[in-house]
Amino acid sequence: MTDIAAGRLPPDLLAANFSDAHPPLNPHEAVVEASRCYFCYDAPCMEACPTGIDIPGFIKKIGTGNLRGSALKILEQNIFGGSCARVCPTEILCEGACVRMAEEERPVRIGALQRRATDWLMDNDPTPFHRAPATGKRVAVVGGGPAGIACAHRLALKGHDVTVFEARPKSGGLNEYGIAAYKLPDDFAQRELDFILSVGGITIENGQALGRDLDIHTLQRAFDAVFLGIGLSGVRALALEGETLAGVRNAVDFIAELRQTGDKGTLPVGRRVVVIGGGNTAIDAATQARRLGAEDVTIVYRRGASEMSATGDEQDWAQTNGVRIRHWATPHRLLGSAGHVTGVEFMRTKADATGRAMPTGETFTLDADMVLKAVGQVFVADPLHSNGGLALGVEDGRIAVDAERRTSLPKVFAGGDCVAGADLTVSAVQDGKLAAEAIHRQLMG
Repeated sequence: MTDIAAGRLPPDLLAANFSDAHPPLNPHEAVVEASRCYFCYDAPCMEACPTGIDIPGFIKKIGTGNLRGSALKILEQNIFGGSCARVCPTEILCEGACVRMAEEERPVRIGALQRRATDWLMDNDPTPFHRAPATGKRVAVVGGGPAGIACAHRLALKGHDVTVFEARPKSGGLNEYGIAAYKLPDDFAQRELDFILSVGGITIENGQALGRDLDIHTLQRAFDAVFLGIGLSGVRALALEGETLAGVRNAVDFIAELRQTGDKGTLPVGRRVVVIGGGNTAIDAATQARRLGAEDVTIVYRRGASEMSATGDEQDWAQTNGVRIRHWATPHRLLGSAGHVTGVEFMRTKADATGRAMPTGETFTLDADMVLKAVGQVFVADPLHSNGGLALGVEDGRIAVDAERRTSLPKVFAGGDCVAGADLTVSAVQDGKLAAEAIHRQLMG
């Protein structure tokens, strides 16, 4: 019998487990932290930021009490500065490049300072944006995630009218559906979205999916330009015996359900949970399963800790939350009884001469009543088909674009996870921003 159940923890403990994982700096702490910045002229932290935020500039304004100016300096480069302050892997980006690391092995807390400024602006000036005079141009944005909304906002600022088509009931993309609930609590993703949309000139139509409700060529004809920010809609399968057993789920679906459920006490979770994968999705799924009340949670990854795409800080966070991480093992088959999963048989692996994981033939079994698959998401090109073939160019399994995010089709641009690059919120925002600037130049001749 399966041992998946809801209400494993009392409501007060659940509320604490899914509250803000990293509370904000208070005003005094922010000023003290800002004073640690050297305000480097050729700041390596700026070079490490995919959106090119003037980090010394915004920190200096915090130190002088100019929180509004600080926030606007952040948002002019990264309109999702609030969520990125919470979810960016700063330890491998801006903070990892901070010169303080060489001296103290403790960088300036750039992410926390960015949150301090952007939170202040959202609370005290909810409509700080001002549009340019209307241009009469209309742009379609397909996908309401960070790439699409960043593109829409930049275009709206320049006076263009934008319609965003989003397949899901809510916009926000991974910020709304794919990030651990304790990273963006208190409905922050929707509050930030409302803040961004306060610029005006942006209409969102939810429940509109490319390939089902929309056609790329129809959009080309109806709008002056089109931006595609459709993300990665497919989930890689294990292709193993037992994968269809009850209790076996995609980790992204588990996270999305958890994000959309108001009462965490109604969410069923296994007593013994095995998560297969080594990325941030695996970490988020495993940690949240543990915080829902799972007693035994194990992540299993086919290679070593240094090869996991989850950062070292994320791995430490999971283990701090009671999650075990086992390396050098790959799933061989899923075991079940009466239609429910009961365990996973793994085969131990080792590195070959090129560093790839190779099976050794030795196996072991982990008991499990819930298995979460987090072995990667993939781009699905089906929505791009038109008249029996692909409507635009695809390269290495993603939409092919140039440096300005132009696709092979006239007037059509793309960005975010559906194009090649780092699958990070901050990178998606940069794609949307670059595409918007290129679209604006094209529209204005």
